[in-house]
Amino acid sequence: MKKLGLLVSLKAKSGKESEVESFIKGAIELALEENKTITWYSFKIDSSTFGIFDTFENEEGREAHLNGDIAKALMENADRLLSEAPQIQKIEILSAK
Repeated sequence: MKKLGLLVSLKAKSGKESEVESFIKGAIELALEENKTITWYSFKIDSSTFGIFDTFENEEGREAHLNGDIAKALMENADRLLSEAPQIQKIEILSAK
């Protein structure tokens, strides 16, 4: 069962919205390679706010993701693409369908 998750909010710099959108949409390819990531979603909240939500069975899987290729690529491009640091929240899944 999905027990743990991450909720990440990303605020794009003005003029970088489409690049942030493309970046997180394309990150699915890396997420598919992570065997400890159960589910992975990228989403758009408004014209400049985006997010990622993913789930894991345990803390080991969550930490592997936080230290994985998606996180590394995001942090390498954060200053160029984002108007503020990514907001990363560790969450606990209480129920799911």
